[in-house]
Amino acid sequence: GSEDATARMWSTKTEETECLGVLRGHSSYINCVGTHDTFVITGSADSTIRKWDMTTCECLFVYEGHTSRIQKILITEDFIFSSSFDKAARAWLFDTSEIQDGNEEEACIRTFKGHGKGVYPLIFIPANEEFEDESDGPKINPGDILLTGSADMTARSWSFESGGCLKQFRGHTGAITTMATDSTGRVLFTAGADSSVKSWNIQSGQCLKTFNGHSRMILDMLMTPKMFFTSSTDLTVKAWVYEFEEPVRIFKGHQHSVGQIKFVGNTLWTACGDSIARAYDAKSGGLKRSFVGHEAAVNCLVITESKLYTGSSDGTLRVWDAKDVSEDLMVDDGPPPPIPIEQEESTADEATAEPVVEAEDEPAEESEVVEEVQDIEDEGEADEPAEEKTEEDAEAENPAEEAAEDVKEVEEEMEELEREMAAQG
Repeated sequence: GSEDATARMWSTKTEETECLGVLRGHSSYINCVGTHDTFVITGSADSTIRKWDMTTCECLFVYEGHTSRIQKILITEDFIFSSSFDKAARAWLFDTSEIQDGNEEEACIRTFKGHGKGVYPLIFIPANEEFEDESDGPKINPGDILLTGSADMTARSWSFESGGCLKQFRGHTGAITTMATDSTGRVLFTAGADSSVKSWNIQSGQCLKTFNGHSRMILDMLMTPKMFFTSSTDLTVKAWVYEFEEPVRIFKGHQHSVGQIKFVGNTLWTACGDSIARAYDAKSGGLKRSFVGHEAAVNCLVITESKLYTGSSDGTLRVWDAKDVSEDLMVDDGPPPPIPIEQEESTADEATAEPVVEAEDEPAEESEVVEEVQDIEDEGEADEPAEEKTEEDAEAENPAEEAAEDVKEVEEEMEELEREMAAQG
């Protein structure tokens, strides 16, 4: 999804990366993209969500109901969940084939209202036991829970069945920008503008731990069975074990905010506002390779088999040879394996010992781009959506895209609702 209000599909199995189709229809920039089966779902700053046929690029349905830009979308087999700057989250029917023309509002089946500011991250936790219901169509179980995080400094849990708020998770002193759960789905982790990570008992709402170590806003969080990782505008990524509240490893070398992280095999991948993607050894913290070539912030990355794909604010998608980065590089499908830990965390002293820090001056191999994929057919259109977005961009919450903002401006923006999610430079 792009600032030019289009989404594009690219081939990953062919030798040359080709554009398979362009999805046109939104009137403003696209904030989030998801896929399910042969369908693509896009959320935009035009306050709508669109469902597309992947094979024909046809827009099949427009979900309308939010009154401001869409922040995140989450897709299940039967439902689409969305969060918005309008302070609400909504649940929509995925299958809209039986909705008649003129009754499009029937696609929205739940609205979750209660937050005082924009809603950002979403997590859906299905019930452990399915309720016996012999009726046809999508099923909502009594124990299904939706979790939301907001710029109002709280997270909330909601009953999907009733739409009512179950618990409020209070304790942060800044916007909640990212959330995750442990493998059991019983513990919620929240992080954001106050630079801390908190863990919560989802059932009771009790705060279990506060993890301090970052000095500025946390942008992304990634969980594995034995530890988790966080990236921040303080130019670092940190690794944590669940039992202790201080980081056990620090990944340094970034010259700007780290907007996204991925973990594949034993390699930690980072997308950074300094225009460079990096690969680290997750066990030692050492920098293995830098992927240098973009001319602006790297906003997103995907690892597929032996290739790294990076998307940037410079308007290009780049394809890199990544097959030699890690001997155990795996396809980015399914849950990652646990990370080997150098020493058993048998005592608190071991866990809080000096973290392994990768030196900023440590030389690392630079990788040349294999392919640069650039949109040339729409060059004339690209500037128009950018003009639409100029005023709203100052309040946009996409951390990686806003990495070029200077620190003072972002800190001022964080004091206002519209600017809670802007990344600090």
